Amino acid sequence: MRISVSEAKGQLTELVRRAEAGDEVILTRHGHAAVRLVPVHAAADAKTRKAVIEAVRAAAAAKATAGPDAARSQDVLYGEDGLPG
Repeated sequence: MRISVSEAKGQLTELVRRAEAGDEVILTRHGHAAVRLVPVHAAADAKTRKAVIEAVRAAAAAKATAGPDAARSQDVLYGEDGLPG
């Protein structure tokens, strides 16, 4: 459901009930989405997901090892004289 901020002022209690029930409630300003009402438990789930994603990224970064220098990666194709080998 999309509703302007000015219209939402008189319907806040009902909008909160709808958001708690799982309805998507988006408040708009000048026709553009400004905010979304979500239940607190849904926000907590988003924070938990974000924490898990960041933990996985940190673990992956810790396991990453440096590879060969890209500037020297073609050296195996050439001999000591600089000619293709």
